[in-house]
Amino acid sequence: MTRRGVRGASAVLVAMTVAFTASACSDDGDSASSTVSKAASAASSVASSVASKGSDVVASATAAAEDKLNSFKDGVNASGDVKAGAPATDADGRVTSKVTVSNGTDSTQSYAVQINFKDADGNLLDTVVVSVDDVASKKTKDATARSNRKLDGDVKVEVGQALRH
Repeated sequence: MTRRGVRGASAVLVAMTVAFTASACSDDGDSASSTVSKAASAASSVASSVASKGSDVVASATAAAEDKLNSFKDGVNASGDVKAGAPATDADGRVTSKVTVSNGTDSTQSYAVQINFKDADGNLLDTVVVSVDDVASKKTKDATARSNRKLDGDVKVEVGQALRH
């Protein structure tokens, strides 16, 4: 879950706790501790829902990346041929990274590169696969990886897998 999601869930928790605590002063028959317990339960449900949606997005992106990489039947591990540049945030709030592929072979090659976007704790936030086609022999070629969605906080970028095909 992104930091924005955590902050949003926390804000909901505080608002719900205040609302339920204030209603504890009414004549509905519930004790203050019962009302606070209900508030905590409801807030926990909201926080779980936010976390679940965040992990659903990551799971979906991971599955799409795996499908794309699996489509290259004769791919050769080329992780050593690829470097991911420093992350930057574009105008849409998505994180980008320059991907540089170095083709050390004697023929033109194409590459499929999985780029992982992680938070400061190493948790996967998003993943994409970038195609870098027709890299000439003994040359380099750049492409740009762009996250599928807006990412907040201190995002790190790393090469997950790279296939030469």
